[in-house]
Amino acid sequence: MTRAAHLTAARAADLDTPKGRFLYRVFEMVPGVAAWGTLGFAFLASWLFPVLAAFFILSFILYWFFRVLYFAFHLRSGYRKTIEHEKVDWFSKVKGLPGWEEIYHLVVVPTYEEPVEILRETFRALRNSDYPLEKMIVVLGVEEKAGEAAKERARLIEQEFGKDFFRFFLTVHPVGLPGEIAGKGSNETWAVKLAKENIIDPLAIPLEKIIVTSLDADTVVFPKYFSCLTYHYLTSPDPLHRSYQPVPLFINNIWSSSVLSRLFAFSTTFWFLMNQERPEKLSTFSSHSMPFKTLVEVGYRQVNYAVDDSRIFWQCFLHYDGNYSVEALYYPVSMDANVAPNFLDTVKNIYRQQLRWAYGAADIPYFLYGFLQNKKIPISKKISLSIDRIESYWSWATTSILIFLLGWLPLVLGGDAFTQTLLSYNLPRFTSWILTVMMAGLVWSAFLSMLFLPPRPVNYGKWHTAWLVLQWIFLPPIMIFFAVPALHAQTRLLLGKYMGFWSTPKFRK
Repeated sequence: MTRAAHLTAARAADLDTPKGRFLYRVFEMVPGVAAWGTLGFAFLASWLFPVLAAFFILSFILYWFFRVLYFAFHLRSGYRKTIEHEKVDWFSKVKGLPGWEEIYHLVVVPTYEEPVEILRETFRALRNSDYPLEKMIVVLGVEEKAGEAAKERARLIEQEFGKDFFRFFLTVHPVGLPGEIAGKGSNETWAVKLAKENIIDPLAIPLEKIIVTSLDADTVVFPKYFSCLTYHYLTSPDPLHRSYQPVPLFINNIWSSSVLSRLFAFSTTFWFLMNQERPEKLSTFSSHSMPFKTLVEVGYRQVNYAVDDSRIFWQCFLHYDGNYSVEALYYPVSMDANVAPNFLDTVKNIYRQQLRWAYGAADIPYFLYGFLQNKKIPISKKISLSIDRIESYWSWATTSILIFLLGWLPLVLGGDAFTQTLLSYNLPRFTSWILTVMMAGLVWSAFLSMLFLPPRPVNYGKWHTAWLVLQWIFLPPIMIFFAVPALHAQTRLLLGKYMGFWSTPKFRK
């Protein structure tokens, strides 16, 4: 099997040797085996070895107590840096750098069924950027399967914004292209290739002078984003081997969203804000930027994979023998919280969105197999990244279940011999005490969420602000909900029940 063949593999069947397919299939099972193995061990040990299970659960909860403290410090640091970066006059700094006038931005906005009001807000934010609009090439990628209504929405956007940029380009991604999974990645790849063929190549713009930015259709860039991005690109010691990740804030419709939507939105925002403090462990997510020359060299995004925002990072990492990383920008872009017309549909949509994100565990077999094939990547990088990514998905699927439910399991299954011990008496008390202390983190989360809120609409009173603070008391039980789609996704991967792409519906009240 060629190296290029592996870089486009989305599942074991894509490989062309029996040995390759077997190894890849084994790696596909790793996340599910780890998650279910842990939960199964906790149940079995609580029954057969309750003392061992009790010490395991106590140690696990204590470990997460210190880890929450560690995350809290990173969250505070990430927030402070983001606020500082918002205040910087990035364009003035850019104008002091040689060659900045040669830098173009290729902005790609793939769309499916997003309402024109949402697209209009996205393009209005692009138009309000402080970076020169004559250096921006904007591509709106429409899905053919969305029908004439989608094309009409695109034409309305073109009429309103088409003359504001250096170039505005509409593309229509055909239905049923061989080897594709319909979704954001395939739409974007089609759009970028056509933009290169119809705009960039005829104008002979050097590829290394173009930064490509992938925006979800509801992404609102803050005014200084492209100036901040350009500054980091021009001052990076190795700009062609970097992706650039802003801070995603899911706040566009936060005032009109439900408690469940807000908690998921803020929790996701805080997670990625913390990860900005650990750039060696960052992968690309949702809206992000990268060198156009790099995107072309690695063969564009995969079009046969359901979760492609992080996969492009691994494509680059393997292609460049480990010499690729993500640079944290500490500058925000905002997106929608997941909202539907009613609460039941909101629950369904949040679950499906979390399921799609959790299916990012399919990156694990991809990079593990790639690490075996690529001997040039330092072994230390292979070990560090493998442990970090596997642990992240394992924690996602198991941590909340172990912390909030299994603390009582040895008492239920351990039998009379265990329930008469001092350990059984202290287990629930110690667990409750640690969890109570950990709940202090909710106060910090509530405070920070208020700082990220956009201005309160006039039709919402102060009581609504108070409710946004009090809502955090619902986070502990909701944490269990976080684990279920992760277990679901890893179980599908374990059983070879591969997923397609699901586009999150956008709804504004």
